[in-house]
Amino acid sequence: MDIQRATRISKYLAKHLRHEPERIGIVLDAQGWTSVDALLTASAAHGFPFTRAELAEVVEANDKRRYAIEGDRIRANQGHSVPVELDLPAAEPPAVLFHGTVARSVASIRAEGLKPMARHAVHLSADRETATRVGARRGRAVVITVDAGAMHRTGHTFHVSENGVWLVERVPPEFLRFPG
Repeated sequence: MDIQRATRISKYLAKHLRHEPERIGIVLDAQGWTSVDALLTASAAHGFPFTRAELAEVVEANDKRRYAIEGDRIRANQGHSVPVELDLPAAEPPAVLFHGTVARSVASIRAEGLKPMARHAVHLSADRETATRVGARRGRAVVITVDAGAMHRTGHTFHVSENGVWLVERVPPEFLRFPG
């Protein structure tokens, strides 16, 4: 499969497994899973058919491991704006984590900290490079350092998704360090 086709399928999955399952008539269970057959049938019925083999290739080859297939079901690993409970166990984070954003967001983050916005949790990266790539999706990246160790010691609960994204309910401003 060519990269353009894989990208289109991946974006389609993100839209419908994370944000708008009802748009194509699929239902996510409480943990975000849906039937692979239901997804394939709904996708074809809504004008974007793809095969089980293409789906498996996109899931397997995705460098960010955004999706998981388990038996005959599929889900997005994190990033949902629809209500799901991923049942990720609490985990002790590394001493520091990173968050990539753009300059226009820095003032509000300084004042209010990091909030999940339309998602269920704040997404943090274990390395500066990943945070830079995330921030650069919307402009010139600004990478904020999060004192995750101190947050954890004061009772904030962290989770790590299957693809290595660290999740936390919010990050108060006192745990943030800004560049420059």
